[in-house]
Amino acid sequence: MPELADALALGLTREEYELVCEKQGGAPNALELAMYSLLWSEHCAYKHSKKLLRTLPTSGPHVVVGPGENAGAVDVGGGLACAFKVESHNHPSAVEPFQGAATGVGGILRDIFALGARPIAVLDSLRFGEAASARARYLLDGAVSGISHYGNSVGVPTVGGELYFEAPYESNCLINAMALGLAPREQLMRSAAAGPGNVLVLFGAATGRDGIGGASVLASAELGAPDSEEGATDDKRPSVQVGDPFEEKKLMECSLELLQRGLLISLQDLGAAGLTSSASEMASKGGVGIDLDVSRVPLREPDMEPFEVMVSESQERMLCVVEPASVDEVLALCERWEVGGSVIGEVTDSQRIRVRDGDELVGDMPVAALVDECPLYDLQPQRPTEPLYADPPKALERSAGARETLLELLRSANLASRRALFEQYDAIVQSRTVRRPEQADAAVLELPDGGALAVSIDCNGRRVAADPYTGTVAAVLECASNLACAGAEPLGTTNNLNFGNPEKGVIAWQLSESVRGLGDACRALEAPIVGGNVSLYNEGAAGPIYPTPVIGMVGRLPDARRAGRLGFARARAQIALVGSFSPSLAASELCKLRGERLPAGLPAIDIPAVRAAQLVVRDAVREGLLESAHDIAEGGLAVALAECCLAGAVGAQVELGDDVWEAIAAAPTSSEPVAEILFGEAPGGFVVSASEHGLRELAARTRVLGIGTVGGERLVIRDLRADTGGAGAPAAAARGGSGSAAPPLLEIPLTDLADAHAALAELFA
Repeated sequence: MPELADALALGLTREEYELVCEKQGGAPNALELAMYSLLWSEHCAYKHSKKLLRTLPTSGPHVVVGPGENAGAVDVGGGLACAFKVESHNHPSAVEPFQGAATGVGGILRDIFALGARPIAVLDSLRFGEAASARARYLLDGAVSGISHYGNSVGVPTVGGELYFEAPYESNCLINAMALGLAPREQLMRSAAAGPGNVLVLFGAATGRDGIGGASVLASAELGAPDSEEGATDDKRPSVQVGDPFEEKKLMECSLELLQRGLLISLQDLGAAGLTSSASEMASKGGVGIDLDVSRVPLREPDMEPFEVMVSESQERMLCVVEPASVDEVLALCERWEVGGSVIGEVTDSQRIRVRDGDELVGDMPVAALVDECPLYDLQPQRPTEPLYADPPKALERSAGARETLLELLRSANLASRRALFEQYDAIVQSRTVRRPEQADAAVLELPDGGALAVSIDCNGRRVAADPYTGTVAAVLECASNLACAGAEPLGTTNNLNFGNPEKGVIAWQLSESVRGLGDACRALEAPIVGGNVSLYNEGAAGPIYPTPVIGMVGRLPDARRAGRLGFARARAQIALVGSFSPSLAASELCKLRGERLPAGLPAIDIPAVRAAQLVVRDAVREGLLESAHDIAEGGLAVALAECCLAGAVGAQVELGDDVWEAIAAAPTSSEPVAEILFGEAPGGFVVSASEHGLRELAARTRVLGIGTVGGERLVIRDLRADTGGAGAPAAAARGGSGSAAPPLLEIPLTDLADAHAALAELFA
């Protein structure tokens, strides 16, 4: 019989072990202790975050399925619902990046079709150490290869994502995957077990020892130091699941056909904690009990112990509840799809999970104790009193001119083109993709009724580290701005909260403030949270990661043919700024290149003003008034203009006159007004292009600042202030219109912009 030391080794505390003994009426046996340790782990129980998550907005007019199911879902019209969710596979990917990332994609796809939806797209959110690090490049290569291998093989397009390189992710990379799918609204499936006497059928891949102590354990503790710059601790490699995308494809088609035929009462995928989690959670949601017989579980390795069968995280498996009269038809369909269906148990009215090995009872636990009565902890937030993160390495001198600065920003690892990455992914399989990566701020997927879905995933961890509340608000607003540039209205939001050890006061403060910002921003945008994931203990010997609340948002636009583009589309089109924003260099990409320390706070954001600008841009895109729309994000106005030029393969002549400086100028006391205007960052600003008529129509609705004309083979930016003033500004130049002789702040050929922007390609060579 296991003792306290065994419980501590499995991650339980002394108090938690004593509580388990109390609920069991005595000391648990080895199998029972293993099951408790997994279901009471941070990964499964959310014991340090559940109280915070209860404060988030989760209801709205479009919400069909909210938190608590395999995925959330929103109504997208035409009788269809869109299911979507984002999850992490951080620690497994730090141990073995290819399989860790690949099985992360497989797991999020199963969450989608477990709800009854056919997956139509995947997005990824990736973070590694600095690009110069050999370990970062090794993890990046493995993760991208794993994502492309799995998604391409299953036939689900990878349509977007994000990639950041920052030193705090060196030992603990982040691999977050988001998926979305479509289903007839009335065919959405729940996971609650029901009907005592109904049968449990396990189908999919055989069960093996891979993944034992996998995601549920790896994600509930800090990672140790890696054994080498190319890998993590070798003894953790067996904990990483091994995926088979071709098995997943068969499993998906079988699941969807079973649901279409109406043969299932409920359906649940086997992810973290395997059978332990899937069976127990199904029983808890249905208020029933479940009896399982591990001797009936198909195995691919001989002599597996009952506890190994129950905790294995072998991939590509599903558990369903079936009425006895339908069992033969279900098993026949599983045989036709070659996914090995087996009856392994039944639903009872006992409210207990009973595990048998043939005739022997090897485990007997109350469902409520396993799933619902794990202790939840109050965080002890403590605002930091000193810097938590080291200063970044310097790559650019403060004295650098505007031209040099823009080129350095474009070639920086966080802003350079991701083309070499996304070209490894199939972005157009299924023939729904309207806007691919780097064609628009959000991915766009056509719906059967001629409308479209727009989807974006975003977070700037450095800005959240500087100010967890404001940085999280900015991440939510960035997602919504991306949708607005595509012409889409937000319908719902998902999130993956990636943080360090919540038992530490500073991390607890980061998490608490970030969730507060998430809730406030989603309420303001009327984009409720429909599901998500929490990944804690993301830190190692060098310290915690940047707090990284990854935000995924789905929206709808009425006409796929009018989906917005980010690239300038036509020479002689007019360029304008829309929105009310005040750019700041605080925690900006430029400050990182200069090696500057993170500030202790960010300028406050006027959320209603940003929302108002988003609505104007969204409506103008839908009406065809705008030829392009791109929000101003990392790197500021100059980078946004360069990206518009590169995406459209055309230059631009930009003139910043008195009206622009007065509208978006830096603080009067700023020592670098030009740098802040060109490279400062803040949500709420948009670069748009349109005909003169289009801009006049837009100006009737909001403030529009004309700043130039599309055309030529260069990006030219001039300062046309009549009275520049301020330290660091160029000499005064009289306004001369388009023919002004004012010296340019910068003038760069498109070829030079393109060469700088392609700098990241060498990492994929």
